[in-house]
Amino acid sequence: MAKQEDFFRNVISHAKEYGYIFASSEIYDGLSAVYDYGQNGAELKKNIKDYWWKSMVQLHQNIVGLDAAILMHPTTWKASGHVDAFNDPLIDNKDSKKRYRADVLVEDYAEKINQKAQKEIAKAKKRFGDKFNEEEFVATNPRVIRYKKEEREILERLAKSLTDEDLVDVKALIEELGIACPESGSKNWTDVKQFNLMFGTKLGASADSATDLYLRPETAQGIFVNFSNVQKTGRMKIPFGIAQIGKAFRNEIVARQFIFRQREFEQMEMQFFVRPGEELKWFEHWKETRQNWHASLGLGEENYRFHDHEKMAHYANAATDIEFNFPFGFKELEGIHSRTDFDLKAHEEHSGKKLRFYDPEMKENYVPYVIETSIGLDRMFLAVFSASLKEEELEGGTSRTVLKLPAVLAPTKAAVLPLVKKDGLPELAHEIIEELKWDFRVQYDEKDAIGRRYRRQDAAGTPLCITVDHDSLEDKKVTVRYRDTMEQKRVAITELKEIIQQEVDFKSWMKK
Repeated sequence: MAKQEDFFRNVISHAKEYGYIFASSEIYDGLSAVYDYGQNGAELKKNIKDYWWKSMVQLHQNIVGLDAAILMHPTTWKASGHVDAFNDPLIDNKDSKKRYRADVLVEDYAEKINQKAQKEIAKAKKRFGDKFNEEEFVATNPRVIRYKKEEREILERLAKSLTDEDLVDVKALIEELGIACPESGSKNWTDVKQFNLMFGTKLGASADSATDLYLRPETAQGIFVNFSNVQKTGRMKIPFGIAQIGKAFRNEIVARQFIFRQREFEQMEMQFFVRPGEELKWFEHWKETRQNWHASLGLGEENYRFHDHEKMAHYANAATDIEFNFPFGFKELEGIHSRTDFDLKAHEEHSGKKLRFYDPEMKENYVPYVIETSIGLDRMFLAVFSASLKEEELEGGTSRTVLKLPAVLAPTKAAVLPLVKKDGLPELAHEIIEELKWDFRVQYDEKDAIGRRYRRQDAAGTPLCITVDHDSLEDKKVTVRYRDTMEQKRVAITELKEIIQQEVDFKSWMKK
């Protein structure tokens, strides 16, 4: 656990040191759980969005994009259930005066039990090598069976208590498990209470006539209220999807774990409209499709797992999370839900407007069912960043810090480095940048010895370094150094564009 915490601190400090993430309003001591993306962070974030958008919209003829407003008519949130039911169960520790989400305390406890099981599996895998049968071991090892049973029983009880809104039992479960305040170690808890997460605001010039509004807590409702607009103007046929990337806001009382849980965040969502009765088929389709998208980035298959919901939202008939192994354990990265026809029917009822589709094949009007895929952009950023940060031991007893970002997402694709700051080398380096900058984000770096510059670019996540030396003036060749392998190749300057393209091209990554 201490090793995990040390690594997480390294992730946070590295993100700041290399211009990825800063505390918001830092000169005024910051604002809790609000962050700014720096010069490299803004590029990485944009590249993640582009990678998702191209995969989701550009590669699918039946999915289109939308950019809905953050402010919406207040009845939207009554129809969606957010006014009445968008709550978190919170619990206070009387000694530390700290507030926590009660369900997260229990889930974190259950995850520690799961980690014990994973350690047993890892030890056995090391002991038996290629002969190891993990499925058989999990089914027969007494310790693993006990850990898995204990974890399952805890999560099932929590889910039932939350579904029944039995907050007394949630507190009882915390006390029975002996869960202590993570900060003080105290087990002196208050009762569990519900807290609505929506931010309120006002629309209007005067307090007397102003309309009460909410900052949207999710982007999905902007898609649902525009269902007919998009369907009719785009002449879309079922099945089809509407995708959106946008800001959302939640008054998280217990915002923590860096950018994992923030009060202002971005979502990448797609709502896929299908025929009633076909929703579970499409639910499985999008589970597989989204799993393949994550795998395409090469962050490690072992870092992902599906977690089916014990407690489903009131609108869902199937739900699963793609969880990622963050520095603080497996947590939700993306949700895939079968939302049935709840949303469109609710908006029909509250607006008095029909949100239906006439299916010419079935010769029938119906309210479509919806499959949702929703991924937190900030969480995806943290997953990519933390999985890429490595400390490597090198020959000769030296080491390096390297940020092995997927090259397709890296903020800077290549750094151009003159060997020395004279003899015409900087001029040739700038000529190369002038040629490459139309296709890639490239950077010029002339400060310090070449080895130190390589290390700096490694730590910043730059996939390629291009070194201009004295021979380059004669033979028009440069040395290309690859971040991940540190391999160096002598190539013609005219070949640079094609070499970089092979490393960072979207099509190359998606076809792997």
